[in-house]
Amino acid sequence: MRQPVRFVAIGEIVAPHGLRGEVRVLPLTDFPERFETTGRVLLGPPGGEPAGAPVAVERARRQGRLVLLKLAGVDSVEAAESLRGRLLFVPRQEVVPLPEGRFYVFDLVGLLVVTEDGAPLGKLVAVLDNPANDLFVVRPPGGGRDILLPALKSVVREIDLAGGRMVVSPLPGMLEASEASRE
Repeated sequence: MRQPVRFVAIGEIVAPHGLRGEVRVLPLTDFPERFETTGRVLLGPPGGEPAGAPVAVERARRQGRLVLLKLAGVDSVEAAESLRGRLLFVPRQEVVPLPEGRFYVFDLVGLLVVTEDGAPLGKLVAVLDNPANDLFVVRPPGGGRDILLPALKSVVREIDLAGGRMVVSPLPGMLEASEASRE
């Protein structure tokens, strides 16, 4: 059974800003305006989970594609510099809600992917950003070459997060081409 996501990274501290402890944050969210209303964040390493108590956000403002953030207790350029490379997290329940039928990638990765007739194709391991449409990367249970499925309503028939599965109707020839490439 896949583990539910407990924390979500919303930004990465990339540099100090000024002399009074502000930091420059690269947003890792589609909603960078959320920093202006987020009251607290958790700090953690890249690829890890946050550790320690939440830190209050004293103020935030956008500057181009970055966000300038003042965190409580970070009052010098040296303290801000020590946070370089750290990620800012929020609990899963604090992410910005999406419209019906939209999903966060972190909720999709790990789903079991099955065809409409129940045949297992594998686990969803990644979502690739593609100009035409996203591509779902499915790893077959026995190994071999990954299956790429276009993220189209005509292919993805159902996403059941609670049940941990995605039901798909692959395009004609898609699975055969994948099978042939494994031989």
